[in-house]
Amino acid sequence: MLIFVTVLLTIFFAEMGDKTQLLLVAMSGKYKTAHILTGTWLATVVLNLMAIVVGAALGSYLDMRIIKLAAGIAFFWFAFTALKGDDGEEEERQMKHDLGPVFAIFGSFFIGELGDKTQLSAIALAANYAGGSLLNAVWVFLGCTLGLILADLIGLAAGVWLKSRIPTRALNIISFVIFFVFGVLSIAEAVRLTFFS
Repeated sequence: MLIFVTVLLTIFFAEMGDKTQLLLVAMSGKYKTAHILTGTWLATVVLNLMAIVVGAALGSYLDMRIIKLAAGIAFFWFAFTALKGDDGEEEERQMKHDLGPVFAIFGSFFIGELGDKTQLSAIALAANYAGGSLLNAVWVFLGCTLGLILADLIGLAAGVWLKSRIPTRALNIISFVIFFVFGVLSIAEAVRLTFFS
């Protein structure tokens, strides 16, 4: 239980103020809360499973330049779709039954968090606590997952609060800026990894 609490607190504080927390603020202006929760929680589970199971070998198999470039493109796409805003009642009715938003949220959250400090923290915690013990590995996984979810719920709550107090057009512009900035930062990181490392 001590492992669980230690890991949960470590991941929770590592995620505070992280880009995916801000992404949830931006997503709340575009997607329904249920879609956001489903997409982010699925991504969180998959990311933490990768961190625990694959561990340190993850970096050997994935080219971070490609991941950062893909993240940048995804963030730009979200930025420009945020400016579109709502395209009417028919599209909203279709989205209620469509898994598209869940997959879009899953993809952007997954790419945004992959190789991020929170996932690297999860890998380090797994290496430190889970060595050879399945029970310890489960505690690390549960602590990482719950810590990430709790921190990101704060970002989502902030987004929902803003959505209820700020005009939709203004929230769309704020979402555009957040996504665009993260797109630029991701592309810049891909360029840095390609030419300067």
